[in-house]
Amino acid sequence: MSVSLDTAKSTGLGISKKFLAAAAALLAGGGLLPAQEAGGEANLKLPDLSKVSFLGINGHQLLLYGIVICVFGLLFGLAIFTRLKNMPVHRSMREISELIYETCKTYLITQGKFLLLLEIFIAAVIVLYFGVLLKMEAVRVAIIILFSLVGIAGSYGVAWFGIRVNTFANSRTAFASLRGKPFPIYHTPLEAGMSIGMMLISVELIMMLFILLFVPGDYAGPCFIGFAIGESLGAAALRIAGGIFTKIADIGSDLMKIVFKIKEDDARNPGVIADCTGDNAGDSVGPSADGFETYGVTGVALITFILLAVKNPTLQVQLLVWIFVMRLVMLIASAAAYFINGVIAKAKYGNADKMNYEAPLTSLVWITSFVSIGLTFVVSKLIIPEIGGDTSQWWKLGTIISCGTLAGAIIPELVKVFTSTESRHVKEVVTSAEEGGASLGILSGFVAGNFSAYYIGLAMVLLMSMGYLISNMGLGGMMLAPAVFAFGLVAFGFLGMGPVTIAVDSYGPVTDNAQSVYELSLIEQVPNIKAELKKDYDIDVNFEYAKEMLEANDGAGNTFKATAKPVLIGTAVVGATTMIFSIIMALTNGLTTNVNHLSLLHAPFVLGLITGGAMIYWFTGASTQAVTTGAYRAVEFIKANIKLEGVTKASVEDSKKVVEICTKYAQKGMLNIFIAVFFATLAFAFLEPFFFIGYLFSIAIFGLYQAIFMANAGGAWDNAKKIVEVELKQKGTPLHDATVVGDTVGDPFKDTSSVALNPVIKFTTLFGLLAVELAVRLTATQGSALTHILSAAFFVVSFTFVYRSFYAMRIRGSAA
Repeated sequence: MSVSLDTAKSTGLGISKKFLAAAAALLAGGGLLPAQEAGGEANLKLPDLSKVSFLGINGHQLLLYGIVICVFGLLFGLAIFTRLKNMPVHRSMREISELIYETCKTYLITQGKFLLLLEIFIAAVIVLYFGVLLKMEAVRVAIIILFSLVGIAGSYGVAWFGIRVNTFANSRTAFASLRGKPFPIYHTPLEAGMSIGMMLISVELIMMLFILLFVPGDYAGPCFIGFAIGESLGAAALRIAGGIFTKIADIGSDLMKIVFKIKEDDARNPGVIADCTGDNAGDSVGPSADGFETYGVTGVALITFILLAVKNPTLQVQLLVWIFVMRLVMLIASAAAYFINGVIAKAKYGNADKMNYEAPLTSLVWITSFVSIGLTFVVSKLIIPEIGGDTSQWWKLGTIISCGTLAGAIIPELVKVFTSTESRHVKEVVTSAEEGGASLGILSGFVAGNFSAYYIGLAMVLLMSMGYLISNMGLGGMMLAPAVFAFGLVAFGFLGMGPVTIAVDSYGPVTDNAQSVYELSLIEQVPNIKAELKKDYDIDVNFEYAKEMLEANDGAGNTFKATAKPVLIGTAVVGATTMIFSIIMALTNGLTTNVNHLSLLHAPFVLGLITGGAMIYWFTGASTQAVTTGAYRAVEFIKANIKLEGVTKASVEDSKKVVEICTKYAQKGMLNIFIAVFFATLAFAFLEPFFFIGYLFSIAIFGLYQAIFMANAGGAWDNAKKIVEVELKQKGTPLHDATVVGDTVGDPFKDTSSVALNPVIKFTTLFGLLAVELAVRLTATQGSALTHILSAAFFVVSFTFVYRSFYAMRIRGSAA
């Protein structure tokens, strides 16, 4: 397909005619794509997997066996789900967990409708680009849209499954505390997390293997791109809206402890049910959808890179099959490590009266890492003993992946240094608050967050550098930009322990909810409860000790929620690097032209670098503003309607009203943020392609450090409060009030702004693949004047919603 460039004029920021010719030629069929093709990544053809043999069978057959392994993963998750459902639980606790689930269902249904609304924006761009400009047949365009819907459904489905599992596990964990032994209180949330993790990764792999194995090669490219965009959209919406919802509820509920001097999760507080719903909406739905999307987008980025950068079809097949076999192996490794760690933990803590809840979670992460690394080398030797004529690449590629797998274990250890209840930094937050009140406590948390970014950033650089050095040992003869492939493999290795990473992350919302279920059930006030528990369950209950164990376990949950966040944001940034280089390869005709534009000497590139930082800081403010305004309304309502005299619990109507307030502001905040990000991506891609490259790099780097700082500062404040409650037993004191204030500052830090940066970076980069191709195509066919006019129009729309986030969401009081 040829494209006339007669109308392409150099205007504005100076898009040269030479650049347009090179870029359009590449996208239309020059360079890396066959001459008859158009549409960049979405038209890449997968090679025939059956043409290359592995272990005596062809690649297609080998990956068919992979589907069987995924089915076993699904059965593993469902078996634990069934076991949790059938565990003993007192009716008072079951009723509360079911009430929480019903409010979660209402929230998810609302979010599902909202997701379909957002999909309209994506579908419009897909139709405009592929249907109108590239004149693809309607079937191909429909396939891209269909698989974007499949991606959304995947993110949404695993999020729903996660909520259902966790709302079974929360009441079962609360009930287990009545037996007076800590091991079941640890084991039940972990089982729930492994159920979610195995289900999530298995579903993701089945979907991707289906595209790889059963969709014709010339259609697989559109399927993968559509699928990745859809799951990225789903994760971004669920993560951002869930993060806003949960922290509105959390702050609204927590501040009542100071205002009315009531206990944690007091049943009379109408904000508590909303808080429990938010624990699932933000800390279960968000990570589940985020993990699903991260796993898929990283895979799509590597697939795209292999098809663009590797010219030999045999090498393409070897690398594609090897990558998917590695994913299957790591699924097996996670299950094996879970059982190994379970045997060790039960032997050590099964009959103990006290235990360190963090210890077996830590050992699970490390065992999984070692098992994954061992299997990576063994299976790589079997699958690719020789690749590209080199018999040593199997261990080199295995080593690069292992750098990422190690990161998945090392980074959580670094996070614990700044967020664990055993951390000296967290204890310093307590000491500061003890002497100087909330202000000094907050400052100490800022210190912990900033320090953590230094250590985690250097750890990532070290491991990525190792991958880069190894990539120089022969990969350059097989592909373009081998260092970029190495970075993608490091991100891939980050996710090697996917089920376990999700499991320890999901541990937190279960332990948090378990405390709330215990208090809301009012089990201590049930007539003749001790005799009933002895008769029906053979339990000699000690209520005070049960509550103490639940609180201590919640501290471990806080810590491990914190450990998963930098792993996911690190994956987003490293994986985004791979996707950005896919754009660069298209714009530079396979790194042969205009490479000098990726330099500080090219002004648009520098301006893009500066613009990305502005966008990250706006996003942080906009998401926090939504929490602040929503929490203000929630506090206003709760203070006006809470009843502390003559009642044992809040009315259902008042609780639903708080949930309604949380949902309203979550959706308003999400709408502003999504439309601003969506149109900013289009605006900057249309302005100048290398400006856009700088912008993408900038949001990745700024976003990485902003997210790490905010997540770990929030984690430090959260567990400082936990130390005061559990170790110092000073609830209701001025020190406790000071740490509660610190925790409410940290709430939007750790569970709204920081975690949402991950899907925002990936969505912007992935959608940017499409946007920049659309911009180049329009410039080549219609002239740069049109693209600049459209860029300005898109920016006006984006800025309108940025402005709305400033002022339409602000708190209007007497001083406003």
